[in-house]
Amino acid sequence: MDSDVVGDKLDSSANSTEGEKRTSWFNRLKAGLSKTQENLVGRVRSLLRAGRKIDEELMEEIEEILIQADVGVNTTMMLMENVRDIVHSKGLSDSSDLESVIQQEILSILDETDQPLDISDHQPYVILVLGVNGAGKTTTIGKLAHRFRSEDNSVLIAAADTFRAAAADQLQIWCDRAGAELVKGSQGADPASVVFDAVEAGKSRGVDVVIVDTAGRLHTKKPLMDELAKIGRIMERTISGAPHEVLLVIDGTAGQNAIIQAKIFHEAVPVTGVAITKLDGTAKGGIVIAVKHEIGAPIKLIGIGEQLDDLRDFVAKDFTAALFQQESHLEENLMVDG
Repeated sequence: MDSDVVGDKLDSSANSTEGEKRTSWFNRLKAGLSKTQENLVGRVRSLLRAGRKIDEELMEEIEEILIQADVGVNTTMMLMENVRDIVHSKGLSDSSDLESVIQQEILSILDETDQPLDISDHQPYVILVLGVNGAGKTTTIGKLAHRFRSEDNSVLIAAADTFRAAAADQLQIWCDRAGAELVKGSQGADPASVVFDAVEAGKSRGVDVVIVDTAGRLHTKKPLMDELAKIGRIMERTISGAPHEVLLVIDGTAGQNAIIQAKIFHEAVPVTGVAITKLDGTAKGGIVIAVKHEIGAPIKLIGIGEQLDDLRDFVAKDFTAALFQQESHLEENLMVDG
């Protein structure tokens, strides 16, 4: 058989496998967002299908649905003001035209956030992970370690939450699963000293990625903020430009409390990216839209399950399509490529 034909078949098979993986993820994303879809999009559709004319009463009912789905008051007001402007400029009167307008406005809030983690510019690439206890921080770190290791990158994790007794033990389990190293101190030790040791070790050993866990005790706000700022200074002195990513982990079921938490962390260390977890367990996934609008930092990762590969890069078009239970733009691209 001609070698070019063999090569074409291999390429086709590889593309098909990759396409199947991407489609499978999108289907899982749709399933994970089904509760939010029912609570937000489903209820809006019920209003629009009633054949009503577009008036202020309808707009206010839509606003109420968005707020109840945790899109938040500020974000909802901004989004619906844009919808009103489009309705007026295009002279829309039929409520059936509104769904596509609302979807496009949601996408416009999220679209610029497609900024996946790129560790290629630095070695080691240092990721500082923030978040309140219970947000899924440890699991997110573990899944990130697994992802980087599966891509043949070496990983070192710093257990800098030295106040929570089980923190280092939980990270050790994830390190064992992923094949990553762990640097930890004794309970109650200075977190900054653990970070210094970890970053120094990562640099001297030629590690590709250093992931730093931190405490999430918001009830001790001032000491925690001081601690995070100190950790940031230690990193910068040890490795130029570090931390290269400040990743805030937010519990997707936390509602508007997540916005308050995010703003507090953002004050201490400017957040460069957000990971939103547990979206499969909530009807209030509108928090994704609110977080982007209120915090401004790009959403980089979303989690929709307990499997190791259930933490993925955030793609705004996929998220919006899944929220509206439509086909993925990935599937459209695959059909074009085929």
